[in-house]
Amino acid sequence: MLTMKAKYALRALCVLADAGDGRLQARQIAVAASVPAKFLEVILVELRKAGLVTSKRGVQGGHALAQPAAEIMVGQVIRTLDGPLAPIRCASVTAYRPCSDCPDPEACALRGLMGAVRDAMSAVVDRRSLAQLARETRSLQRLPPGEASRAPARRRPRTRA
Repeated sequence: MLTMKAKYALRALCVLADAGDGRLQARQIAVAASVPAKFLEVILVELRKAGLVTSKRGVQGGHALAQPAAEIMVGQVIRTLDGPLAPIRCASVTAYRPCSDCPDPEACALRGLMGAVRDAMSAVVDRRSLAQLARETRSLQRLPPGEASRAPARRRPRTRA
């Protein structure tokens, strides 16, 4: 499950992606992303330490993306803040740890199932860039409030029976 920290980070990073090369103050990001300011400050420190954001103090300071938004994958952000995508440690590629109560990890059906869940999640979030997410967020924000769930779906061609 995506934590609030990762969710808020993705919102904030989309705001920074929209800012382009400009720098934004933390309070500007917090307002634009609807993120609690104090929590955002903690998140920005983690993002800076991970090399995803640069920060500069002073009048001309603020925060900016450390690399182009098209090069930052959503999966990278999630892993930075939440850790591995696998729902259980024994299914993790990067943080594998065997279950203490499992008699045979290689024959465990649950481990196989959770590995498939991890792979499916990874296939989606590792192919979606921050630039794409920011673009999608902008297009949904243009809709009147409450209309996002009723956004027009792709029309399928009619087939005759």
